[in-house]
Order: sequence, then C-alpha cells, then structure tokens
Amino acid sequence: MCWIWSVVTCALFVQAQSTQPNIILMLMDDMGWGDIGVNGNWAKETPNIDKMAAEGLLFTDFYSAAPICSPARASLMTGRLPIRNGFYSSNSHIKNAYTPQNNIGGINETEILLPELLKEVGYKSKIIGKWHLGHQVQYLPLSRGFDEFFGSGNCHFGPYNDVNKPNIPVYKNDKMVGRYYTNFTINKGTGQSEISQIFLREGLEFIEAQHSADTPFFLYWTPDATHDPYYASSQFYKKSIRGRYGDAVMEMDYAVGVILQKLKDLEIQNNTFVFFTSDNGAATYRKTGGNNGPFLCGKLTTYEGGMREPAVAWWPGTI
Repeated sequence: MCWIWSVVTCALFVQAQSTQPNIILMLMDDMGWGDIGVNGNWAKETPNIDKMAAEGLLFTDFYSAAPICSPARASLMTGRLPIRNGFYSSNSHIKNAYTPQNNIGGINETEILLPELLKEVGYKSKIIGKWHLGHQVQYLPLSRGFDEFFGSGNCHFGPYNDVNKPNIPVYKNDKMVGRYYTNFTINKGTGQSEISQIFLREGLEFIEAQHSADTPFFLYWTPDATHDPYYASSQFYKKSIRGRYGDAVMEMDYAVGVILQKLKDLEIQNNTFVFFTSDNGAATYRKTGGNNGPFLCGKLTTYEGGMREPAVAWWPGTI
C-alpha cells in the first residue's frame, strides 16, 4: 500500500511536468499468495504475472490492511488503516466490516480517496469491477472522485429472485445497465461467464482513450472472478488443472498480459506504473479455492494466509 501511495505522491510533485505517470492498480479478489507461479504454485498457470515479476519487482512479503474485502479496499483507496477509515470489525466473524447488499452504509464522506487526489492534478480515473465500499448513490465511485465506472457496488452474489433482495446491479457510470445473473449471465452450475472479458475490454478502451487524449490516467481494474462463486469465460472453461478456480486465475493472468501488451503497443509502458495484488488471502475454508502457499489459514483471519498477498510492481525503465 505504501508503494502505491508513494507513486501518487510522485505524480503530485510532477504535476507541472508533462511526464505524469499513468497508474494501473490491478486488484484481484480472494487470490492467495501461493496462486501465482513465481511464488511457487505447482500448476505454473500464470505466465504473464510471472513475466511481469521478472520484468519488474516481486514483493514476497506484501501485506493487505485487512483479511476481508471492504476494509482492505477502503485502506487501499484512503492510505489509512481500517481502524482510522471506518471499515473495521467489532465482532469475531468480522461480518460488520464489509458492505453486503443489505447494508446501507459506505465509505465515510470525510475520507479523501486516491482518485480525488489525482483529479486535482489532471488525472482521469476509472474503476472497473467490484467497488464494495457502499452501493447507495452517495457512496458509489462517481461520488468519490472517479470519472468513469463500469461494474458493481458489490460482489456477484446471487442469484436472487424475490423483490426484497434483487440481483446485484451493474453500472456504466451513473446508469444501471443490468444485473448480475439477470443480464450479465453467470452459470453457477458450470462456472461460465463472459464478464471478465467485458471488464478487460472496458480497461483497454479506457487506456486507448486517455492515450489519444494525452491525459494521465488512473485505472483501478478489480475483477471478482476469483471470488466464490468462481467463473471464467468460454475461452478458459475447463482449461486449468486446478479446476474452476484455476480457470478464473488463468483468465486473470491472461488479462494482465493483454493490458501490459497494450501499454507496449501504445509505447506508454515507460510512463505507466502497474501494481498487481489481491485484497486478502484465499478463502481456504471454501476447500476448492485459492492457495496461500506455506502460510497459515486465509481470508477472515489475521494469520499470514489472510494478510500476506501476491504483489508485483511493473514500470519499465524505472522499476
């Protein structure tokens, strides 16, 4: 987290120059420390992330601020620990530390978020994927500094059918364009969905648009395919020897490779800082989920498996 905010500080200091670095934060969902090949995963199914580490910097002891989604994401956006930014737990199961669909709260309006700081120095910011810091209008990304939004205020839980708990909305900027399961299909039986490919296209289009406009950008790319229920597109369906979760990891790795290649094709890789990590450790209690390597326990615990995350920094010519 300190690395990311250090880069933002750098961007603030060079605001008068024409070389403000673009920033891409790739935040995975419930991906464990041991899920990437460079950290010793036996399947070796993450060649693009491994290459990113070889070209950049691998963090072997990078820690999240919390072992569950919302507090970790709030800390990433504010640079402040959960106890200070308001997303923290007061019970043993930390269920009041995240924002489920029936929670009316969200990130406090007094908190200053990363895109708000970057906006002051001319950056354009977009979040793609899972927000999870409040799903009411006043908490959604466009109210908190982001210029564009494609994704959801929550995770892809469901499907729900009754009027008291409808399926999770999906937004394009300030307009709801559908709902998970209803319009953005996820087959829980097979684990197939094309949502990750949609998220990837949205990211590529944003990068191209800001490059054409000669505007420094912040892309917060945060898909949730590796969060239960796991899903992958037809291109990766049943491709992994690790099962459904492995399919999702392979697709995330593919997307990382495509995004980095896009930066190279546009010849902006030397002016773009990219950071890859996960919000918290793998949910080992799911039995079919991720791998936390040699570390004890996982998501929902403050043991190493819940807090130590895969992390790679990439900035050719600088890192």
